[in-house]
Amino acid sequence: MAEVKVTMEVGSDGVAVITISNPPVNALAIQIFAGLKEKWNEAAKRNDVKAIVLTGHGGRFSGGFDINVFQKVHTTGDISLLPGVSVDLVVNTMEDGKKPAVAAVEGLCLGGGLELALGCHARIAAPRAQLGLPELSLGVLPGSGGTQRLPRLIGLSKAIEMMMTSKPIMSEEGKKLGLIDAIVPPTELLKVARQWALDIAERRKPWMRSLHRTDKIGSLSEAREVLKSARQQVKQTARNMPQHLACLDVIEEGIVHGGYNGVLKEAKVFEDLVLSDTSRGLVHVFFAQRATSKVPNVTDIGLKPRPMKKVAIIGGGLMGSGIATALVLSNIFVILKEINPEYLQKGIKAVEANIRGLVARKKLQQDKANKALSIVKGVLDYSEFKDVDMVIEAVIENFPLKQQIFSDIEKVCPSHCILATNTSTIDLNLIGEKTRSQDRIIGAHFFSPAHVMPLLEIVRTEKTSAQAILDLMAVGKSIKKVPVVVRNCTGFAVNRTFFPYSQSAHTLANLGVDVYRIDAQITSFGLPIGPFQLQDLAGYGVAVATGKEFASAFPDRTFKSPLLDLLIKSGRNGKNNGKGYYIYKKGEKPKPDPSVLPIIEESRRLTNIMPGGKPLSVTDQEIVEMILFPVVNEACRVLEDGVVVRASDLDVASVLGMSFPSYRGGIVFWADTVGAGHIYKSLKKWSELYGNFFKPSRFLEERAANGIPLSAPASTSSSSRSRM
Repeated sequence: MAEVKVTMEVGSDGVAVITISNPPVNALAIQIFAGLKEKWNEAAKRNDVKAIVLTGHGGRFSGGFDINVFQKVHTTGDISLLPGVSVDLVVNTMEDGKKPAVAAVEGLCLGGGLELALGCHARIAAPRAQLGLPELSLGVLPGSGGTQRLPRLIGLSKAIEMMMTSKPIMSEEGKKLGLIDAIVPPTELLKVARQWALDIAERRKPWMRSLHRTDKIGSLSEAREVLKSARQQVKQTARNMPQHLACLDVIEEGIVHGGYNGVLKEAKVFEDLVLSDTSRGLVHVFFAQRATSKVPNVTDIGLKPRPMKKVAIIGGGLMGSGIATALVLSNIFVILKEINPEYLQKGIKAVEANIRGLVARKKLQQDKANKALSIVKGVLDYSEFKDVDMVIEAVIENFPLKQQIFSDIEKVCPSHCILATNTSTIDLNLIGEKTRSQDRIIGAHFFSPAHVMPLLEIVRTEKTSAQAILDLMAVGKSIKKVPVVVRNCTGFAVNRTFFPYSQSAHTLANLGVDVYRIDAQITSFGLPIGPFQLQDLAGYGVAVATGKEFASAFPDRTFKSPLLDLLIKSGRNGKNNGKGYYIYKKGEKPKPDPSVLPIIEESRRLTNIMPGGKPLSVTDQEIVEMILFPVVNEACRVLEDGVVVRASDLDVASVLGMSFPSYRGGIVFWADTVGAGHIYKSLKKWSELYGNFFKPSRFLEERAANGIPLSAPASTSSSSRSRM
């Protein structure tokens, strides 16, 4: 392990170069802050030091505060673990110190790293250094003066945008905005920074204390207008997240009462936010996502991933073309196979449209787009499959068709080739039943649209080799997905956990609850759309097909609603034909369709489950709980069956695959904040009133009875659990 340290070297020119060293990103651990204070004080006292340069070791300034400290605070509740550096170090020691300091920045300069650079009297950067304050993405705000100094250096609007979006800018833009004083090649960085520091010391350049500047803030009334419109925007884009409005309040404090008062308020609000549920949830998801890359008996047995230079995709529909897009954007050669020239043309055109869309939205440069399009080739047979490293089958959910495809490709592909399927529900053992290569068969379950959605669910059977899993994990990372390895079962981890989601929505609708109120409460909880609008978007065919799969796999806990069949009979198919629960018109937001209400009434008449024939009276909170507690209940079964390696994998999968709000920490983490006892009691009550669909699982009952968190590891005594 590389040592965590701060070093100081004093040159013959009288400049002390203080270097932060904590590989790989020079994270600001507690001992780094202590080292900075010590070296700064030493430099201040030494007569042979005229000025200071602050830099980072190994081509990176600093990736920011060590997030492990947040995790410790969350587990212990001890806020005193946080170092109080904002006033003591950044204001008193650095910014108001007797000797000028210049930050020499390259690579990463994020969060607390940028705040240290802002506390210096000038900033010199290498080209394409990343500068940003991403703290809000972890549920907190910049805690070392960033809320005060950034607006004073680059103006209020841009500073608010950088903090609210958590997105970094490059040093070139930083130079234009006034955040960076000069950009120089990496080889010249220290030389120029040293000279700049001496020039300040000898009054040839201005000695600027960022906290005291007001020239870029504008008048008080202008500043208040900017803050007012920022607050309005935040209420729309960051509902349920306290850190955004808190950050704007702290910025305003500094503008009205001066930078130093702003810094004091920032430190107090920072501590409050660290202990908030939002920060706990976001920090949990951050670490949970890191943990997905560790899979026992796969990533810890000394195997290395093999290179994947050429991948064949069977099926150029929405999924196949999306997967092809993701691969060619990461420089992997793609063979796209279809059954006839018309479908092939459509598939290739879809890939082109995806890539052109990225160029139009300025997410991709034209030269990279041209390169990506040049490495996709359309074919109508298997003759080009003789040298591919992996095949991904992405055809419709038709079990005999998939079985036939796997039998065919085994004969033509090389012996090392991985045979992957993008099925979302069908058992992999059945798909590969007629092949001899069961160690190479694996699920590569992408979420639609495949080139945008960040999750890749990797499904292993009992026979899938560790090498195949490792290879697919490496491909997933190379195409910027988060791979989560799960065990084979109906629906795998994500779709199985969430299959009760639409069913509980239908249960409530048939109990007489307004479908639009259900959607409104679920979006208010934090999902992007409610269950009925989601069905409209996916199309009713998908809902009916997956409903059948789950009804046959889990007959004891499915609710059969006639509503979808009635909608289809009335000529509706959701967004596909513009008519569903909502009306869809081009360029307009979806609007509730009153003509759907008699169809819902008919469904209620057929199911006849309304208590005493009257609509159920429920609170808003009860709606959210009746929709999501059955999902938690199924998550408990998924955990008990050992479908995922660890509970936090299910949290990551729910956030990235189902858009469960990340600030709630994922489905299992959120359930633990609600409490297993409350969830168990609620489900038990509803199961007695409305039937088996709500019946609590054995796992949930045990955890509730013993006061054990749902996320605590399952005992590995049963064979079903130890198979991971």
